Amino acid sequence: MVNAKHLNSTDKNNVTEMSTKNQNEVRIGLEVHVQLTSLKTKLFCGCSSDYKGKDPNSLVCPVCLGIPGALPVLNANSVDYAVMVALALNSKVSECMFFFRKNYYYPDMPKNFQISQYDQAGGVPLAVGGFLVIDVGTKRKKVRIGRVHLEEDPGRLVHQGAIDTSPYTLVDYNRSGIALLEIVTEPDLDSPKEARIFLQKLRSILEHLGIFAGRLEGSIRCDANISLTGGTRVEVKNISSFKEVERALSFEIMRQKNLVKKGLSVKHETRHWDESRRVTISLRMKEKEHDYRYFPEPDLVPITITEDFVENVKEKMPELPEARISRFVDAYGLPQYDAEVLVSDKALADFFECTVKLYDKPKEVSNWMMGDLLRNLNENNLVLTDCKITPEHLVEMIKLIEEGVISGKIGKRVLPEMVLTGKQPSLIIKEKGLVKISSRDALEGIVEQVFSEHPSCVEDALADENAVHFLVGQLMRATKGKADPQLANQLIHEKLESLKK
Repeated sequence: MVNAKHLNSTDKNNVTEMSTKNQNEVRIGLEVHVQLTSLKTKLFCGCSSDYKGKDPNSLVCPVCLGIPGALPVLNANSVDYAVMVALALNSKVSECMFFFRKNYYYPDMPKNFQISQYDQAGGVPLAVGGFLVIDVGTKRKKVRIGRVHLEEDPGRLVHQGAIDTSPYTLVDYNRSGIALLEIVTEPDLDSPKEARIFLQKLRSILEHLGIFAGRLEGSIRCDANISLTGGTRVEVKNISSFKEVERALSFEIMRQKNLVKKGLSVKHETRHWDESRRVTISLRMKEKEHDYRYFPEPDLVPITITEDFVENVKEKMPELPEARISRFVDAYGLPQYDAEVLVSDKALADFFECTVKLYDKPKEVSNWMMGDLLRNLNENNLVLTDCKITPEHLVEMIKLIEEGVISGKIGKRVLPEMVLTGKQPSLIIKEKGLVKISSRDALEGIVEQVFSEHPSCVEDALADENAVHFLVGQLMRATKGKADPQLANQLIHEKLESLKK
């Protein structure tokens, strides 16, 4: 302990600043719930797992409704998928795993307990330990994994408006019993941004493994545990997207810091993230482990996972993102940054590889995808699998630019139409009259018009070479971007030279 009596005023200020800084340091641990949407049936029964868009309570049976006497039977493929994830996260797969009953009373659990796995009191989850390395700026950070386990998804609660003001709650049990994989991290994350980066990388791994469709609503959900150093841990439940994770954590961190500044204590509680109001709302005081009264599930036998089984799963595993990034760099000559952006979304990486098979200029394809394609997807709030553009469309457009039929600027107008309509670029060009103007006679008249309309800018261009760009811009504007850029530059320079003489 530092004795303040032996410090000068500067030292005392430093101690105060360090103390405040330590109190404000953030610790974040995540509990990520991943629906194994590639499974055809639920975790413990034969009901279809394809519940999206179906009528409420139409995909249920005595097992997933918890009717007394109904016995669960484990979906064998769920173990294959879970072991794949454990191996991808460098986790140690257990030789034998047990299912436990997690008892709690809530409308979304019809039998008043959830079949899950537990890592204490003799419980053995599917896998323990492991890590995932993320890139944060120029630094690499290892995020430790606590455990990976299987459990069943509860039902879905539907509220009218906000959860704390809804006059009633509806329950849809179609989701009840869907196979969930829970991935629990250690509290190694220091910021909302790190949490978002971790989740994005995790989703890329899961998509490459082919175990789930990450774009489906609710297919990946996150509970976040947040605390300031030395403070009380607060859990924020069921955050549904990566943007919302960052927003929810940012709000909760600020809320806790404001309480500390006011001299108030942070309660050990569970809170809900309200996306519309962008605030966390208190749900209940945080349960202790003993509140759940965990005990072994008597209706399911222990599952032995042999080394041969693990090896067979390992042999079936597809290429993972890290390996794919390295291959994109080595095989296609892409910069590391390009490869990382493309592989961050499996659909994007697949689209790139299909395009390169048709047009063997990887960097050109990457430039269009990372620039205009991603920008148009973001502007229209779309993902690649939602839009109608195909690799064949993109290749045709690039070749039209290459052949001089259209300019790159016109290509930037054509691509958004392909994204939204799925039309061929040649058809879009014909419908909108976007063929490049490459005729000297046609452009010379427009050059004369631009020079007559902007005499002062012509004087500037005669005195300063850099001022020529304005005149070129006016020519492109007058032709709605259809003028051949090289010819436009050439004609304007020729006109300026003639004026100089």
